[in-house]
Amino acid sequence: MTASRQLAGWTLGLEPGDVPAAVRAAARRHVLDALGCALGARRSGEAEPALRVAERLGGPPEATIIGGPRTGAAAAALANGALVHALDFDDTHAGSLVHATAAVLPAALAAAEEAGASGADLLLAVVAGIEVVTRLGAAAPHAFHARGFHATSICGTFASALACARLSGLGEDAAVDALGIAGSFAAGSLEFLADGSSTKQLHPGWAAHSGLVAARLAGAGASGPATILEGESGLYRSYVGRSLDPAQLTGDLGRRWETARLTIKPYPACQLSHASLDALRAMRVAAGDVAGIRFRLPEEAAGIVCRPEPAKVRPRSPYEAKFSLPWCAAALLLDGALGTGSFAPDRIERPEVLALAARVSHEAYDPGAPAASAGGWVEVTLRDGTRLTGEVPTSRGGPENPFSEAEVLEKFRLNAGPGHEQVVDAVLRLDSLASVAELGSLLGEPAGVRG
Repeated sequence: MTASRQLAGWTLGLEPGDVPAAVRAAARRHVLDALGCALGARRSGEAEPALRVAERLGGPPEATIIGGPRTGAAAAALANGALVHALDFDDTHAGSLVHATAAVLPAALAAAEEAGASGADLLLAVVAGIEVVTRLGAAAPHAFHARGFHATSICGTFASALACARLSGLGEDAAVDALGIAGSFAAGSLEFLADGSSTKQLHPGWAAHSGLVAARLAGAGASGPATILEGESGLYRSYVGRSLDPAQLTGDLGRRWETARLTIKPYPACQLSHASLDALRAMRVAAGDVAGIRFRLPEEAAGIVCRPEPAKVRPRSPYEAKFSLPWCAAALLLDGALGTGSFAPDRIERPEVLALAARVSHEAYDPGAPAASAGGWVEVTLRDGTRLTGEVPTSRGGPENPFSEAEVLEKFRLNAGPGHEQVVDAVLRLDSLASVAELGSLLGEPAGVRG
């Protein structure tokens, strides 16, 4: 039995009683967090190219573009995937380094609206998709990134295809075909790191769009290779240059729930900076007293958020600033917080931030574990020569240091803005929502104030 067939069989066979209450509650929190990020992106004018293209793609009114019109399900999945990820504020999974909910929810929401599914149907599809996407990434920990590929986009295409296969009522054979087709659609390059391009914003949108189309093609009779994951030209040999033991993907399905181990981000910036920023934040030093800052962080993280040093000290775009630990650390110290407003285009080149960022250095080490789950360490040298150190065992928002329910709600409200309390209510009672159309109507236009 291939890995695809095992994953498809588990996804299609998942029943509400199979999912522990704590896992369903975690899934609702992550759906709410993702929708808040999307609403915040819409308010900020982010992902406009994806929105314009999605509206032009059009189609019958099957699903809702968040803050926009109803359109074809595939177009809505493209737009909403870009919106959820546009602020880089959406959740992450440390072991796989994927943005799990962004990789799954946009496709599942579109397919659920199209199918007239219930909230419980959507929630189960989201849980199944998160369990699949995290296992796909964690089977080769950070190896996609090491080869220049974005695991969220690549692995998310497969997970979206399975979530849509479930919601569309496909049988197991067709779901296996959908995974095989998804393997020809999966893509996503990390080259945006070279100049701060916005392509990363598009990756979850493309994964959602491609996964939904793959499921539709399979439902229409197209076939795909059943060995797309472990085959000689399959996902792992092609993208990371290694073979796959299918047991890595399927051995503990339904027993270990990765949905309950996602991190809700406290900062709208690269997750690999978060533990370092938390360590600095906890020190409560005044920016004017700081002569220098030195971070110690995993080599993999340093390669993404600390190098090349000239670009990290003087980022050329808001997105490049989000991937600069020196810039984020300087802004955090000077402003006392690091939020979505920190990355406004007119705030990137502030002289005081650039001057402090130039005084940030780093040293790298091998943690022997996923970089995103490592702790944070910082040494601050004050102008009088005093050296202070700060350390945290893990970043905030993760399974070892989770957000409270109140913090999740506060983050949603700050991102979404006023007038979305009915969205909060609908998501928190998603298990009992008779139709996802109710949630869709709350998310669509007009995007003004609601109850």
